[in-house]
Amino acid sequence: MFLKDWMSSPAVTVNKDEFIPKVIELMKENDIRHVPVMDGDKLVGIISDRNIKDYLPSNSTTLDVFEIHYLIGKVKVSKIMEKNVITAAPYTPIEDAAKLLYDNKISSLPILDDGLLVGIVTDRDVYRALISITGVEAKEAGYRIYCEIEDRPGTIREVADIVRSHGFGIESILSSHTLTESGKRKIVIRTRGKGDFEKMEDAVRKEHPDAMIT
Repeated sequence: MFLKDWMSSPAVTVNKDEFIPKVIELMKENDIRHVPVMDGDKLVGIISDRNIKDYLPSNSTTLDVFEIHYLIGKVKVSKIMEKNVITAAPYTPIEDAAKLLYDNKISSLPILDDGLLVGIVTDRDVYRALISITGVEAKEAGYRIYCEIEDRPGTIREVADIVRSHGFGIESILSSHTLTESGKRKIVIRTRGKGDFEKMEDAVRKEHPDAMIT
């Protein structure tokens, strides 16, 4: 899965010389928290609700809305925006984007294609992709089978074949070597459709006694 499939496009943007109240208005109207900042067609920064909150004085919670608007009414976006923007390309895999967000402790990635802004991906988009990949919201999603298996060719298929042989389809398969001993891997198979659960469960546990099926 690539970012082009999950990004918001076109992105809601703001000019670097705009004033902060305009950004707040855009965020409220579009239910967003991050706005790329432009100078013509060039991306020059990004501003978030956190940037705005951090700019306000520490005693701003005691101010009323008119006083807060007065404080920021003359402040331009370029004054408080993040200038060192981490970006990605449309064909960046979603998992690479998740690592970028995590490693850099950020919540959004403007998407550039040949230097032009074509969209934006946020942490919420990555969550949506994860939900889709795991099949959590699939209409026919059924059981989850957790197994630790040998890390050799064909072992994932062997478990999947047991599931299929008892009338279930496969909604998703996830695999990882994290927190496993050498020569092992963990898998999670999510089923879909209707089958013979009891026979499937018995067959899986016969090969993998420690399997968890929920």
